[in-house]
Amino acid sequence: MSRALSLTASALLLALPALAAHAMSAGEYVAKLGDCAACHTSETSKPLAGGKGFPTPIGTVFATNITPDKTHGIGNYSLPEFIKVMREGVARDGHRLYPAMPYTAYAKMSDKDLEDLYHYLMKEVQPLAIANKESDIPWPLNMRWPLMGWNWIYHDDSRFTPVAGKSEEWNRGAYLVQGAGHCGSCHTPRGLGMQEKALTEADPVYLSGAALDGWYAPDIRGSRYSKQALIDLLKTGRSQHQAVAGPMAEVITHSSQYFSDADLASIATYLTDLKDEPSVAKGARAYASAGGKADYAMYCSTCHGVDGKGNDHVIPSLVNNRTVLADDPASLLNVLLHGAETPITRGHLGYHMPGYGWTMDDERIAELVNTLRASWGNEGQAIKAAAVKAQRELHGKE
Repeated sequence: MSRALSLTASALLLALPALAAHAMSAGEYVAKLGDCAACHTSETSKPLAGGKGFPTPIGTVFATNITPDKTHGIGNYSLPEFIKVMREGVARDGHRLYPAMPYTAYAKMSDKDLEDLYHYLMKEVQPLAIANKESDIPWPLNMRWPLMGWNWIYHDDSRFTPVAGKSEEWNRGAYLVQGAGHCGSCHTPRGLGMQEKALTEADPVYLSGAALDGWYAPDIRGSRYSKQALIDLLKTGRSQHQAVAGPMAEVITHSSQYFSDADLASIATYLTDLKDEPSVAKGARAYASAGGKADYAMYCSTCHGVDGKGNDHVIPSLVNNRTVLADDPASLLNVLLHGAETPITRGHLGYHMPGYGWTMDDERIAELVNTLRASWGNEGQAIKAAAVKAQRELHGKE
């Protein structure tokens, strides 16, 4: 079997518990919708006990313990206090949370969903006496009081309001995407204050794609994906011609694979209804080189095929592939340099693609990228070796 199709032992071991479904309470389902585990679990043996770090331009913020432990967790929170931290980013003792915690999105959630989530965390989650980690943001940037001004300028804590004239399914999708799913946290560009530039579909910049921790969260508006492709990707991490890797793979593993079929359909209905914004070419067109073609034949064609069409529902097609053609090449470069794994979901084991940064220098990787962007009818922008070097160095600093 090809290395790119080899299933890693770790992926197999991790996949086994995911295959065993169980009946979820309403609150646990809300926790899945909000992807609480992905951020608040740093060790699988210590669920929701915090400790996972999130880099920001001013330092690293660590997710907190949200188990019902009364010393280090949220065991002393009343329901009103819990709702306040979820909607306003203000903790029980009055300190303000960094908006790395997406309370800007959770503010849109209904009272019922937040109450269900509260009861799940308090009654169904095991309390773990694990202390929280302090951020490494230096003084004076670590002072919390300026966040009051940030919230005043950027935070809208109003509930979700259904859009008149849209179907119940569309509005359910909008509620999930804007609220618990907090999709805009990754897929919407950020402004000077590190705020999301838009919070709803009323602004065309919403969900139009953004850089994220060395990856690129793509534009997910409109017809760029079919409804069925979106449903398949969110549930299994792969569709007929596409596959997911990087940070979104974690979202699928911990969160969206558990969504009901009705909710997946609602999300797909909402996203595919958003107006497409025309893409504008920002650079020279890529071209296929002899060297790029040779490297593709050697390293890629066994799995992706000489025609670039891959293998349906297993190996993604490179033809008109959004990751291959994205203006920001970060995700494509990460996959080529360092490899990638597809999500681990119920009934679908994760597959590993090896990275080739160890065997190809920056110039060769750039030639391969440009060849991918110019083959099989693809018309992408050219990149230079400097972009590969920057991406390689970025990964080395993590």
